[in-house]
Amino acid sequence: MTPMPSLLPRPTILSIEPYVGGESKLPGVNRIVKLSSNEGAFGVPPAAKAAYAELAGELHRYPDGSAAPLRAALGARFKLDPAKIVCGNGSDEIIAHLILAFGGEGTELVMSAHGFVMYDIAGRYAGCQVIKVPEKNLTADVDAMLAAVGPRTRLMFLANPNNPTGSLLPAAEVARLRAGLREDVLLVLDSAYAEYVTRPDYDPGTALVEAGTNTVMTRTFSKVFGLGGVRLGWCYAPAHVVDVLNRVRGPFNVNAPAMAAGIAALAEPGWVEKSVAHNAEWRAKLSSALTAAGITVHPSEGNFILADFATAARAKAADAALKARGLIVRAMGAYSLPQCLRITVGTAEECTMVADTLAAFMQSADAA
Repeated sequence: MTPMPSLLPRPTILSIEPYVGGESKLPGVNRIVKLSSNEGAFGVPPAAKAAYAELAGELHRYPDGSAAPLRAALGARFKLDPAKIVCGNGSDEIIAHLILAFGGEGTELVMSAHGFVMYDIAGRYAGCQVIKVPEKNLTADVDAMLAAVGPRTRLMFLANPNNPTGSLLPAAEVARLRAGLREDVLLVLDSAYAEYVTRPDYDPGTALVEAGTNTVMTRTFSKVFGLGGVRLGWCYAPAHVVDVLNRVRGPFNVNAPAMAAGIAALAEPGWVEKSVAHNAEWRAKLSSALTAAGITVHPSEGNFILADFATAARAKAADAALKARGLIVRAMGAYSLPQCLRITVGTAEECTMVADTLAAFMQSADAA
């Protein structure tokens, strides 16, 4: 019998289920197609790859602790004030710092029921009570979110577009959400998939940050810019939030090769345009193919779709059929959507493989 340790963490820590990333390996399969983590369809931008390699001989040097060159490049690319930008080891790091700094024991964090799981994990780590608000048609319900706010609420998180549902709130609805919150509640808009949105009624959060409200916009290089492996994210925030983040983040939290790759990726000619056009085309084609096969596909504004198989058992069987072809997608049990699979929009060939495999699966399942 293993004795219990006398040193124990806070009780909320033990309530956390460790985060499990998208699968990447299948034993006995020659060719694996990974469509489980919403990585960019075209891999790494060539200029970013070259910039990263060029730093190989300088790895003994500490990076710029303020990430000033990267913040300047972000400011120029998105027409933002670099002084209001904080960079991090992925946007997950920034999310955790915000929750630890503004939340903690005795506070509440409000999020939508199927919002990104890291809000829940970081919230519990900080000791917050995490309140998950039911959604309407797999979309955040503004009125319900506001109704969930209590006197202890200090943080509200909204992924827009949302991962894993792909749903989107227009700018007017997000503004209404902010207007309905007290000034001592920080609204964090997670805009990891902002580049993929083509709707004119969308704002990733820039307007609310610049309006001087207590709003933060987080962004990432892991999706359209193809740099998930280097862990690079950033946020745009009011000056007083920037001050807090710069007090609590690590002094060298962004490594030098990551910064170099990020700056180069921002400047890669046509990269975002090509990626967004491909995503719009093949998200629609894949959605149509799966719908024709009898699978419900929820509307998505990201570089992924949410395929609904009606039952958890059928979703599990569909996942197994895909894996048999070397296709790895993401099961959604951790998001309380066990009947669904989230499928990244990959290359044309990869999307076609998914469509063909699931069409055959649905035929065999219906015949059984």
